[in-house]
Amino acid sequence: MPRLRQVRRDQADPIALALYDFMFGPDRCPVETPGTATGAPGDWWTVFALVPDVFSHAVGGFALYQSPDRLLDPQLRELGQTRVGWARASQFVFSQHCKSCRTAGISEEKIAAIPSWSVAQCFSPIERAVLAYTDALVYDGGRVADGVFDALRAELSDEEILELTYITALYDMHGVMSRALRTEFDDREEPIVEIPAPGDDQTFRV
Repeated sequence: MPRLRQVRRDQADPIALALYDFMFGPDRCPVETPGTATGAPGDWWTVFALVPDVFSHAVGGFALYQSPDRLLDPQLRELGQTRVGWARASQFVFSQHCKSCRTAGISEEKIAAIPSWSVAQCFSPIERAVLAYTDALVYDGGRVADGVFDALRAELSDEEILELTYITALYDMHGVMSRALRTEFDDREEPIVEIPAPGDDQTFRV
């Protein structure tokens, strides 16, 4: 279960209610009967609905990145979004955008190689640049080596780079929030815990 309470259908504001209808079907309460077409619980929607203007702002981001006004190739966008899920360790962002990669026409070979992109042979130079740029955004907090940026500039316009940066960083935020609030596939127990030693003595001596 997510760490925050969820908004039931009969408590949802009109914007959330319209999205509930779209995501879950009319007359269905996603708190009582969870689950989306992709197998996710759907509690991102019911948690974000707690604050209607935040919900509306977040949903607007989905419309923005899918807008026909975008200049950035959807395949490059999805490589960034999927890699950001892996790099941020968000099971939800990674899993959902593997599916979005297929919608954008990315091959199964490339989708499978996203976690190990740096040693994979299937990516083009611009795809490798996008993946390296994504890693710099997540792992290095935006500290991008000149060589990586030069590789982007060799094939993308300034406008396309701005779109890539904004959308990728937006999904880094979604991954962070999903993990913090334990929504969707990020509702997982902490994997880094103490493993008890055998016996009663739990101290350590060299």
